[in-house]
Amino acid sequence: MYLSNIKLWNFRKFGTEGDIDTNNPNLDLNLTKGLNVIIGENDSGKTAIIDAVKLVLKTHSYDYIRVDDKDFYKETNRFRIELKFEDLKPEEAKNFTEWLGWTGTGADAKPFLKLNYDVKRQADKIIPTDVKAGVEEEGYLLSSETKYYFRATYLKPLRDAENELVAKRNSRLSQILLGDEAFKGKEKDNDLVKIFSGLKEELENYFKGVDNTGQPKATEGKQIKDKIDSYIKSFYSENNESEFQSTSTDIKSILEKLTLTLKGEPNPGLGTLNRLFMATELLHLTKSNWTGLRLGLVEELEAHLHPQAQMQVIEAFQKEKDIQFILTTHSPNLASKLDLENLIICNNGNAFPMGSTYTKLGKDNYKFLEKFLDTTKANLFFAKGVILVEGWAEEILIPSIAKAIGINLTEKGVSIVNIGHTGFDHYSKIYLRQKEPNMTIPVAVITDSDIRDYEKNGDNFVKRDATTVLLETTNKIAKINGKADQNVKYFPAPNWTLEYSLFKSTSLTMLFQRVVKDIVHTKINWVNFEKVLAERLIDKSKKFNKTKIAYEMAHAIDKDLVKEVQSIIISEDEDDTVNYLIKAIKYAAGN
Repeated sequence: MYLSNIKLWNFRKFGTEGDIDTNNPNLDLNLTKGLNVIIGENDSGKTAIIDAVKLVLKTHSYDYIRVDDKDFYKETNRFRIELKFEDLKPEEAKNFTEWLGWTGTGADAKPFLKLNYDVKRQADKIIPTDVKAGVEEEGYLLSSETKYYFRATYLKPLRDAENELVAKRNSRLSQILLGDEAFKGKEKDNDLVKIFSGLKEELENYFKGVDNTGQPKATEGKQIKDKIDSYIKSFYSENNESEFQSTSTDIKSILEKLTLTLKGEPNPGLGTLNRLFMATELLHLTKSNWTGLRLGLVEELEAHLHPQAQMQVIEAFQKEKDIQFILTTHSPNLASKLDLENLIICNNGNAFPMGSTYTKLGKDNYKFLEKFLDTTKANLFFAKGVILVEGWAEEILIPSIAKAIGINLTEKGVSIVNIGHTGFDHYSKIYLRQKEPNMTIPVAVITDSDIRDYEKNGDNFVKRDATTVLLETTNKIAKINGKADQNVKYFPAPNWTLEYSLFKSTSLTMLFQRVVKDIVHTKINWVNFEKVLAERLIDKSKKFNKTKIAYEMAHAIDKDLVKEVQSIIISEDEDDTVNYLIKAIKYAAGN
């Protein structure tokens, strides 16, 4: 069986003011049988989803989990969590017979199970409640034995792996091993008990000064005992003496004496210990005779792990066929390597699975993104706003233009993603949903209109008819804008390309011309700058470094911003040809 759906009402970030409507959950999230990786910006609800599961199921490590006032959405006084489990095998379903529901009829009927946890508070006091199960909204109480079959394996963020793996009373290592089939139910009939029983007898004989047959034997232990006994006889009487006893030989005490480390690593670092601890904790999920839930909850998998180690762990998780994982991560490295169908994006009080059932991505889009969604582009999953651009020039120049108009894209949480081509659909459709609720992350697509003002005629470059260019540009821009859908908006250049729009800009043309002349610095007749620019935009063999031009312009704008009197003032006038960039910046930044 696996956790197939989570519904939340008024829990943490997922809520609305007013009473709960059980027919309209604030979060209705479907999960896959295998790997589910929850991503998104900070404070978007990733941990809330994990905590909701923990509140209902509890954990194998018996973490201290209780309801707190912070679990209620704002000032509401009731929250509800509902978990649905499907694909129950017969040996699993038998544990929950009286609480099961069924889908389908006859031979096609399949069992499912719903748990609900409905919590209320009154006069700032949280009213005690318990987990219930059943098809009906209210449900029926689960027995303590039944609850045991639902416990999840939980790996918290910033794990103190070293402390968890050392020998001590009630060590986490001993708890894990006690729950494994190798030791569970074998408290006496176990080879470890026999080994320690023999060791206990040898230790005690060492201090008694006898061998295994009871014959006297000179030992340092006997000398120490005799010295203590000389005082004991003085403190008590001649009839008293001390006795050294080894600790208990029950399996729990034995396992508490064990420390786990990595062979060949005398001083393992946090990353090594973290992986070792995860490997040990996951023993709960691989028990062969277990007929309960096999669910691993992992927060911030990347904690203490370098990127390559992260990939080793996630690839191991992906290979597990009968174990379900729900992970949270802030790592673009992980997000870029996972199949999109394994990802869930948290945004604006909701969570959005990236599977083909939910997005407008087609098969070709998924195939493309699996190959080309690298770490740099994956930062779009963690942004509050996204700007998609064609190339390096836009990526370099846009942050400086934004600062010049008073918008810091970093502070706003906006990611600029350079896709390196014009295939924006592959990326923009990540944010488009088949049905409501829709995502609210503003996605601005900046693209060239690509209607040339000049054309090559033999060896000459001839300016095209202005009326024709205007008509073609108007039609092209209308076509591009027609792609806008839900939260994705397009911002096409009103003139040919970014560079041509910079040249036509009333506020940036002087800076642009100066930078171009400095960079090209060949014996060119600059009297007709526009024609020289057009030649280099059309003829790729002619020297024209767009990236360097953008860099020098951005550098000049940044330097000018720190002056008392600025000389570069970027106009926000609608008629300025760089206004499309300003509109895109403001939209992505939520201005």
